[in-house]
Amino acid sequence: YEIFMIYFYSEGTLGGILAVRSRSRRSWIWNQFFVIEEYAGPEPVLIGRLHTDMDRNDGRTKYVLRGEGAGSVFVIDEKTGNIHVTKPLDREEKDEYRLIATATDRQTDRALEPSSQFIIRVQDINDNPPVFDQGPYIATVPEMENIGTSIIQVTATDADDPTYGNSAKLVYTLVQGQQYFSVDPQTGILRTAVPDMDRERQDTYLVVLQAKDMGGHLGGLSGTTTVTVKLTDVNDSPPRFTQSTWSFSVSELAIPGAEIGRISATDADLGENARLVYTILDGESGDTFNITAVNQEAVITLNKPVDYESRSSYSFSVEVMNPIVDPRFLRLGAFKDRATVRVAVLDADEPPKFSRSRYLMDVSENCPPACTVGRVSAIDPDTGLTNNIRFSIDPQSDSEAVFRITPDTGLITTAVELDREREHWHNITVIATQRDNPSQVSRVLVAIETLDLNDNAPELDRQYTTAMCDSSKIGQVSSVIHCKITCCFKLSKTYCVIKHFTRLSQLLPLSRSASSTLTMYVPLVLRDGTSGLTSTGTVTVSVCPCLKGGARSTLPSPGLSTAALLAILACVATLLAVSALSLSLRRQKRDSLSPLEEDDVRENIITYDDEGGGEADTAAFDIAALQSAPHSSRTRGYRTRDMSPQLLPLPRGGYPGVLVGEFLRLRLAQVTFDPSQPPYDSVQVYGLEGTGSRAGSLSSLESDGDKDGDKDDWGAGMEEWGPQFENLYIVPESQTSTHSAWMGLGPILCNTAQGPEM
Repeated sequence: YEIFMIYFYSEGTLGGILAVRSRSRRSWIWNQFFVIEEYAGPEPVLIGRLHTDMDRNDGRTKYVLRGEGAGSVFVIDEKTGNIHVTKPLDREEKDEYRLIATATDRQTDRALEPSSQFIIRVQDINDNPPVFDQGPYIATVPEMENIGTSIIQVTATDADDPTYGNSAKLVYTLVQGQQYFSVDPQTGILRTAVPDMDRERQDTYLVVLQAKDMGGHLGGLSGTTTVTVKLTDVNDSPPRFTQSTWSFSVSELAIPGAEIGRISATDADLGENARLVYTILDGESGDTFNITAVNQEAVITLNKPVDYESRSSYSFSVEVMNPIVDPRFLRLGAFKDRATVRVAVLDADEPPKFSRSRYLMDVSENCPPACTVGRVSAIDPDTGLTNNIRFSIDPQSDSEAVFRITPDTGLITTAVELDREREHWHNITVIATQRDNPSQVSRVLVAIETLDLNDNAPELDRQYTTAMCDSSKIGQVSSVIHCKITCCFKLSKTYCVIKHFTRLSQLLPLSRSASSTLTMYVPLVLRDGTSGLTSTGTVTVSVCPCLKGGARSTLPSPGLSTAALLAILACVATLLAVSALSLSLRRQKRDSLSPLEEDDVRENIITYDDEGGGEADTAAFDIAALQSAPHSSRTRGYRTRDMSPQLLPLPRGGYPGVLVGEFLRLRLAQVTFDPSQPPYDSVQVYGLEGTGSRAGSLSSLESDGDKDGDKDDWGAGMEEWGPQFENLYIVPESQTSTHSAWMGLGPILCNTAQGPEM
């Protein structure tokens, strides 16, 4: 390999090309070419030369340049291979160019060397100042913050090549605002430099920052930006009254809720930090006044009426404070303030004032006109006198002019006689007018009660109707009669009872039929034992024919009201309906459990799942009761009411078959239809043996009483039972299941010669 360097010098700047040539391959390999950006001269600038060892310097070698900017930005001398740049280059627009060099034979146009690619790089110079892309900036920081509190970070950029020299190395400095702020030269973070920046003194600061390249050295380019720093509020200022003493006045005629005046306080803080709370401190004013905060002011209002004659002035203290306090600033002092408020009560011409808010009086009824009812009184609150007040009655409250009042003294009297039974209470309105100022008027309500006198005769409280028997004795009570009387007790009524209305004399014979009723109208005189007042009432008496013992035969008691009669009829109808329903249910139950009487009992096969206990089951029933039926003194044909089974015997001689059938039908009807029979089961015993039947036995056992095998099967004890089929036991069909199990004999099937009679 052959290595050589190509140098060039232009206007104080030295450039060069390093070339390596391989002799073995007879080809070239080019390294980078460099050209300084922004260079501008009168002629194209030589930046390097292309050469090959195939060039014999005989003018036959031709150099050709192709690629980016070939022929426009870069030109080559075909004979010598010198490369020139024709115009200034900007590295920020394009920092390198890729070109292809070719050496050919000028005559044959044959390539002497293979084409070779090389790069021309634009060398950077510090031609771009730093730029703050996001400026200007606005930042906030709370007031009174400590030194070094971070506010904002600013960033600048430099378009120069950061890998070549210090053209893009930036340093940040403060141009304005160094008294209150500082900046980190490497990161551009802006910080506070003092601890007592007070928003109330200055709330906005303008800071100018500079970024300089070349590491901040002389000759570097710089760029600036502004940062507007705003201080946010904290509660570091206590409230203060604008003045220490406030004076107001109020008329004694002012009503509660009236505004008396406004006081104000200032707080240099903002928003919630400036919210104020006003309070009236306990003092001689008590609860006479109220105070309410409205923005930065406080409104003082009247809480209850004031009276100049009682008190002409008030003085109290008012306190203002912040409800929220930052404990960091308590060292600055208390966050509250006090002021004194004085209120003068102004005298006014007040209307007359009655001694009471309401008057209650009374007067007796039937009192002649000009009867005294009572007296009202009023004074002039301004002078305390009563002689300049005139009284009158509001005509709208006493439209009938029932009462009168003396204008000077306020004495109320009656103008007409009053009747308590007509109107018990009278409500009138009395007006008090100030004589020297008729516009000053007061009103008061006077309630007058009319007292009762015993001036009404007693009366029957209703129309009485009674009845008595034509055979009643003298002195016998017939009815009790009540009368009513208006009594002299206030707001009440009482009832006086006339003693028993009795028959005083024997009734004279009257012309009437034995079954008819005689109506008589008996006058009664009612007398008030206190006042002697009397009245007459009439009682209607019906004289009725009666049975023995005094009971009336046909006439119902006329004293019963229509409602009572309807209630009695409703009860009777309800009882009849319940009875009919009970009989209907009983009949339905009997029809569902019993076969029809005309059905042949031999066609009814009854199956029972209960098995008798056999002869060993001696505890279930007393066998002796089956052998000897007890005699009963009860009438034959009725079931006993005893809970134990009863045996009803027949005469020893028996009855003909027809009588037995009738007897059984009677017994069946008794059990079926007699509602008085108890619901328990019973066993009927009849001492009669059937005469046999042509149909034969219905039993599936095919037993024969004459065979010896039967005795062997039933055991030797069967001989003690006597002749077979001596007694016949009939169990009602509805009770067979119960008694079959109870007796231990199983179901019993009966077959006699009577056939249908059974």
